[in-house]
Amino acid sequence: MTGAGLAAALLLPTAAPAPAADGAKGQELPAMPSAFDPEAPEVTCTPASREKAKKQDWSRQRLDLDRLHRHTTGAGVTVALIGTGVAPGAAGLDGRVTARGQAGDDCVGHGTFLAGLIAGTGGDSPRLAGVAPGAEILALRGTDRRGRATAGLVAAALREAAEARAEVIAVAVALPERDAELTRAVAEARRAGAVVVAAATPDAPRGGTDDIPSRTYWPAAEPGVLSVADMLPGGARPDGALPTTGVDLAAPGAGVVSGGPRGAGHYLGGGASVAAAYAAGAAAVARAAHPGEAPDAVARRLTATAYPADIPQLDPYAAVTAVLDDPGAPAAAERAAAPVTVRDTSAADHATGRALLFVLTGSAGVLAVLWAAYVLPRARARGWRPAQPGGSTAND
Repeated sequence: MTGAGLAAALLLPTAAPAPAADGAKGQELPAMPSAFDPEAPEVTCTPASREKAKKQDWSRQRLDLDRLHRHTTGAGVTVALIGTGVAPGAAGLDGRVTARGQAGDDCVGHGTFLAGLIAGTGGDSPRLAGVAPGAEILALRGTDRRGRATAGLVAAALREAAEARAEVIAVAVALPERDAELTRAVAEARRAGAVVVAAATPDAPRGGTDDIPSRTYWPAAEPGVLSVADMLPGGARPDGALPTTGVDLAAPGAGVVSGGPRGAGHYLGGGASVAAAYAAGAAAVARAAHPGEAPDAVARRLTATAYPADIPQLDPYAAVTAVLDDPGAPAAAERAAAPVTVRDTSAADHATGRALLFVLTGSAGVLAVLWAAYVLPRARARGWRPAQPGGSTAND
């Protein structure tokens, strides 16, 4: 497939599958698209959801956000979000969003959905708060009103974020071709002191990805950018996720609940953009907890404290509380010797699908087993030490 053909395929309207969000009866929520069909004659903005999730979803449990927020909420940190825009008055975000230019008009709704994962308070559903509910959001458009991204728009947004001195920049889009202007904009943002986090791939297009080969996407592949891929509860990538290499982190990216730009209802979303939003929130709380650390040290902290796996799995609580034995060690000490390749998970699709169903339907027994299997090996394997309220350290 040519670059132009691939770009066209990736611009089809996308949305996560809609598994049950919670409850034994399998309550379903509407899916949040990441873009609209660029060829459609008219644009109808994503309507307000009339449904609300009644329980905390698996992603927040997996990231241990309740415990994280007892240490920090990311207050004082600004996260620039480059995507479809963010509605400043959205539930759970009111008063903490600054929208530049047309970024306050989020017709698609995807940017507002991601902002909720980064810095939302959850509104009247506090257990659906984002990773850094005390952080500020700087909303910047990296797409047109339909959600179609271009290198020029993303580069311009990166420069605005750098000029605003945003501590973290989250790029929710991924482009199939490298662009010199975009490369320069990323370098400028990093020189300005930002931790730049980007989706490792575009969100999977509707209609499947069988004909789309593994390739590199930008700006995730730029030097110094944290490239983040989506994962299921079992750690594998979702069925249909676009293949790529060189991924730094994996984070929850299927069946994730957040709000939108209109109304107080909830949606389900997924994809690498969702995973990148979670990683950006983790960078924000890490910067708040360790204000003296340089951007590269913050990025290293996220990768060094990630749960060991084929693709290291984001652990915000560990990133905030860990006392790194050698904070000056080179980044290579936390990475594989060669770029991590996202493995083919087709053989595991059925198993991971069952795992997702069990988690999302709120089975307490299954969650307990999954969580025990996750926490205990991590504590034995990594030996990080969380900081105590008095400043001392102890084994977790």
